[in-house]
Amino acid sequence: MLEALRNKIDAVDKALIDLLEQRLALVKEVGEVKREHGLPIYVPEREASMLASRREEAQSRGLNPDLIEDILRRCMRESYHQEVGAGSKCLKPALGPIVVVGGAGRLGKRFVDYFKASGYQVEVLEKNDWATAPQQLAKAGMVVLSVPIHNTQEVINALPELPATCTLVDLTSIKEQPLEWMMKKHRGPVLGLHPMFGPDTSSFAKEVILYCQGRGDNEWLVEQMRLWGARLVSVDAAEHDASMGFIQALRHFNSFAYGLHLQSSHVDINKLLTMSSPIYRLELAMVGRLFAQDPNLYADIILSNSQHLGVIKGFRESLDTVIDMLEAKDKAAFVERFRDVCDYFGPLADEFMQESQLLLAKSKDGRAN
Repeated sequence: MLEALRNKIDAVDKALIDLLEQRLALVKEVGEVKREHGLPIYVPEREASMLASRREEAQSRGLNPDLIEDILRRCMRESYHQEVGAGSKCLKPALGPIVVVGGAGRLGKRFVDYFKASGYQVEVLEKNDWATAPQQLAKAGMVVLSVPIHNTQEVINALPELPATCTLVDLTSIKEQPLEWMMKKHRGPVLGLHPMFGPDTSSFAKEVILYCQGRGDNEWLVEQMRLWGARLVSVDAAEHDASMGFIQALRHFNSFAYGLHLQSSHVDINKLLTMSSPIYRLELAMVGRLFAQDPNLYADIILSNSQHLGVIKGFRESLDTVIDMLEAKDKAAFVERFRDVCDYFGPLADEFMQESQLLLAKSKDGRAN
């Protein structure tokens, strides 16, 4: 009896695979239509409407709507990845070659792939090719700098004179100084970009790219990246750099200090994991993922702006304040400050609770033991 039921479940699972294959084939066709008509990969309104309809249908059939949404969101994530291959409409076909300096690096290569998929002529310029840079850049329609932060000024200064119509772009995680350097070096259009994601991102859909206007009309490039599904956010360069102290530098510093303390305390991480529920495992994973990456990158991010140290020192003062409460065993003060922070977060606290529950469910599903 049990074996017969399991066989029926297996048959249903195989039917699901057939349906998923059909869905992905349709997604490929959708991607081609979007490319032809210049439509973005990701349309928030369409996604929200579709999910709402499917949830209602699931509810009417006695199914858990959260289950259906989870399945569909995973399907859509794969769909966005599939649509990348179809590319997007080329908004400036007469641009001329796009030269990505550092295009063989992991992040630079992602932009190379996207521009190529969108029909642009793309070339890569690495440090060993610098002798031929004048010839390669002489007819460039756009130059994208994807180099380490500490090399950015040197690379900008070493650029030969670019065509007046060429757009000069950087991908650095600081913006104020690179914009100044680029505008001093180049008389044509200048734009600062900061992709808020790593090179391992499979699709730009739903990812955030910050941009700081320098000079000229760069709206075509902003719109091109929107077609890739990215969310483009315009920000003042000074505001960008101040915000990155909290978004990037403080978070990376905190993860580094946490990992350093674990290592200095000779803690057995495997034992911690054995005793950790999904929430604690996930928090530990967010620390651990830092140490799976290039230490030079994170050192550069933290040290790239003098404001970052001030933010970190302010954090240390907050830690000292909390430690003083604990040493005094002042529970009332702790609760009062806790409530103050709760008021500061406002409705976002409940929203973050819901988001974290989804992350925890996925983390739990992925555990083998």
